[in-house]
Amino acid sequence: MSEDDLTPQQLRAALAASQQQVADMAAAQDEFLRAVSHDLRAPLRHVTSYGTLVRELLTGLPAEAGASDDVREALGFLATMDQSARRMGLMLDGLLAIARATRAPLLPRPVPLAQALQQAQTQAQAQTHVSSQAAPPVTWRVGADLPALHADPALLQELLVQLLGNAVKFSRGSAQPVVTVTAVTASGAGEVPAGHVAFIIEDNGVGFDPARAGQLFGVFQRLHRVSEFEGVGAGLALCRTIARRHGGDVSATARPGAGCTVRVQWPAKAPDGLVQ
Repeated sequence: MSEDDLTPQQLRAALAASQQQVADMAAAQDEFLRAVSHDLRAPLRHVTSYGTLVRELLTGLPAEAGASDDVREALGFLATMDQSARRMGLMLDGLLAIARATRAPLLPRPVPLAQALQQAQTQAQAQTHVSSQAAPPVTWRVGADLPALHADPALLQELLVQLLGNAVKFSRGSAQPVVTVTAVTASGAGEVPAGHVAFIIEDNGVGFDPARAGQLFGVFQRLHRVSEFEGVGAGLALCRTIARRHGGDVSATARPGAGCTVRVQWPAKAPDGLVQ
């Protein structure tokens, strides 16, 4: 039976059922958010807190012949346990950020990309400062006449901080790190669909094996060892979630040792509602 064959009463019933299904899905996601933000963190706090207490007990034991090696080994186990628990906490943070980006109400308006990039650049550099104090400063090359994007300002800012932070992080091993941001419009090169723009973030960092590019945007997918670069592999999944909620998308290309290029396609709209 097609929709045309349904009576008004049947259509109202189908609409009500559909609305109830959406409400049930929203309630299930809210329960997930509550579990991630509260219930799952309590056991992690116990692991890290009691691990600290055990470490204090072990370091306070008198040094006896044959016991010191066992104590050192136990302290090593505790260090690994603490590191893993803290990493799991970061993974929960990543899941929570993705879930929030999926559920957050969109409040789109025209946002000048140049202004948003400037704010994100400051945040990205601050977040990577501690881990890269010995690295040379990044040279930023930002194109002129960047367009406005039709975006929720908060979500766009979150995406830009993630992408610029990645560019800084993965290029810090370069003798002179360079991050370049340019944009193309539907009338320019790059096969941009009408009504959209694309902005491109390039770095001259470590890059990655292009054969593994399909893994990049999966949750907790990493292409580099944790000992080389911090992070849990949730940032790009968050970026893709944000872009797709706006009707855009994110892709990346790279070669080992030759840097990475991230391309973000995004709707563009002028303040008066006309497409730029």
